[in-house]
Amino acid sequence: MTSSSRKDPEGFRSPQTRGDGIKTQTIGFLLLDNFTLISLASAIEPLRMANQLAGHELYRWYTLTADGEPVSASDGLKVTPDVSLRTPLGLDMVVVCGGVGPHRSVQREHVAWLQGQARLSRRLGAICTGSWALAKAGLLDGYDISTHWECMAAMREAFPRVELTTRLFCIDRDRATSSGGTAPLDMMLNLIAKDHGRELAAGISEMFICERVRNEQDQQRIPLRHVLGTTQPKLLEIVALMEANLEEPIGLDELASYVDVSRRQLERLFQKNLHCSPSRYYLKLRLTRARQLLKQTSMSIIEVASACGFVSTPHFSKCYREFFGFPPRDERIGNLQPTVRLEEKQVDALFSGAAFEPVSSEPVSSAMVALDQARGEPTYASVAVNQSRVAVNK
Repeated sequence: MTSSSRKDPEGFRSPQTRGDGIKTQTIGFLLLDNFTLISLASAIEPLRMANQLAGHELYRWYTLTADGEPVSASDGLKVTPDVSLRTPLGLDMVVVCGGVGPHRSVQREHVAWLQGQARLSRRLGAICTGSWALAKAGLLDGYDISTHWECMAAMREAFPRVELTTRLFCIDRDRATSSGGTAPLDMMLNLIAKDHGRELAAGISEMFICERVRNEQDQQRIPLRHVLGTTQPKLLEIVALMEANLEEPIGLDELASYVDVSRRQLERLFQKNLHCSPSRYYLKLRLTRARQLLKQTSMSIIEVASACGFVSTPHFSKCYREFFGFPPRDERIGNLQPTVRLEEKQVDALFSGAAFEPVSSEPVSSAMVALDQARGEPTYASVAVNQSRVAVNK
């Protein structure tokens, strides 16, 4: 299988300007051994579709390994990279693709190369557990970052100067890090929206049947069993009962009796292990569920309040505002929804063949091949890119 920065105030806006006026950002994806294929695809596919919908090579990408030899993904598939770390590339950004066992996959060559890229002021990113490599190179100290929840405990121990969060992804100055699975898709769509406008990002979302683009405030759902291990079976049982009874909350005395503990013991369990009262934790579960319904369904606020166990809408709104910092009616404002209507257009007048000309010192990117193949698609060049937005990259 073959895949194919300047530290400025705006962080993620410094693409190359080609002779034909098209702004092209070149991104290198460094593949660690046992990287997760779904995360790599989730990061590259939005770039491919951005090019297709714009009808221009807005983004160019290369995959790299230390020696240029094929590398195994976590599912056992072998991926042949475009180039090795020794190949000179004019990169704007480097994204490290991690997966299973990053502490075993990161080599000295990776660390040295990443440090060299940082000295060249490249913007740096990571997906899944790729942030381990950046942290090992000392390139995440003082940054807010995201990584897959399975890797968080180990990273916290190994790199205490890194500001770990539970967010799906973080964009902090010239660093962009994402958790695993499909979260890189959301991160890339947010970056594309910053670069080229919300209309293009919405068009990509529509093409990928993506109902909602998650933002930096969305959190990973970390299984409580992973946090507590097997040392607190009664607490895990209580939380499971809470999660199963959000619409009609169970009283704390009843919860305690279900697992054969006293109300006082129940309070202690939550304070010791979850650092909050059981009523506060139950409220958090209900409000988190409410937020999901507000973002992912067309249910009215009254319906959401009822579905999450609130007897009145004003009480629900008050609790929601106190917990999240804004009322539930504002939750839907600003969501990146796929509202663009895609239309067929004549592409010959819009497309310049010069966009496919590679830089002479660089290998041909698969981005150009994919864009060339997309010329016959009805959605080709169907979204007008905001050139004035792109121009603010100096």
